[in-house]
Amino acid sequence: MTAETFVGFVGDNILLLALAAGFVIAFLNLLGALIVLVWRNPSKKSLDTMLGFAAGIMLAASFTSLILPGIEAAGDNPIPVLVGIALGVVLLDQADRWVPHVHFLVTGRRRKDQTKTVDDIEASKIAGVVLFIVAITLHNMPEGLAVGVGFGSGDYANAVALMLAIGIQNIPEGFAVSVAAVNAGFDKRFYAALTGVRAGLVEIPLVLVGAYAVSVAQPVLPYAMGFAAGGMLYVISDEIIPETHTNGHERVATLGTMAGVVVMLYLDVSLG
Repeated sequence: MTAETFVGFVGDNILLLALAAGFVIAFLNLLGALIVLVWRNPSKKSLDTMLGFAAGIMLAASFTSLILPGIEAAGDNPIPVLVGIALGVVLLDQADRWVPHVHFLVTGRRRKDQTKTVDDIEASKIAGVVLFIVAITLHNMPEGLAVGVGFGSGDYANAVALMLAIGIQNIPEGFAVSVAAVNAGFDKRFYAALTGVRAGLVEIPLVLVGAYAVSVAQPVLPYAMGFAAGGMLYVISDEIIPETHTNGHERVATLGTMAGVVVMLYLDVSLG
């Protein structure tokens, strides 16, 4: 899909373009979540490879579609982008500090008991999947914001490339959330898939927020691009790569990451 095709189909209103892009990336998250209905027992090796691929796409997109265009938008001044990156990292770091408190909301306990009943174990499993889903939801925030900022900048070729990249990496992410729900004991696979969809829906309003913010205040564009990139880079380094390297599948996860980088670079060159 080229930028001309996308704009020709949706129109040239920035907010409508951003909304359509939000639905595209949410739909691809849905597609990934629904894979669990047919691929019910993926190996950990397969999941690590897929998540490594998602990390590679996000890594390349952070630079090609956010950091470098942001520096160019600031008149080749890197400072606004660097400030935005720092703010994005701080926000995601604080969000990660908040996530563990969800456990108390789910279980009603502030600390682990020394003796556990069967009900305690089940509650712990449910709390674990809730924590995972909340974490993924928080980490989808910079992705949706990044797509919105891309369209708000008016550079539709770059924005469409970023939309496709985020959408493609949403597929393994949506699948991972659904698999986590199944492993936590949600035996209704449709519900597990729905859980995956919920984690991606946060992207739609944030796409609109990003597009509106930079369309009405162009000076914030470099900061917004840096902010979205900082959030994405934090997620890659703090969550995805460590997760894919804890089960003895470092090699295939790394190869998946390299494949993701190649795909994003190809999208950037062919569409930009």
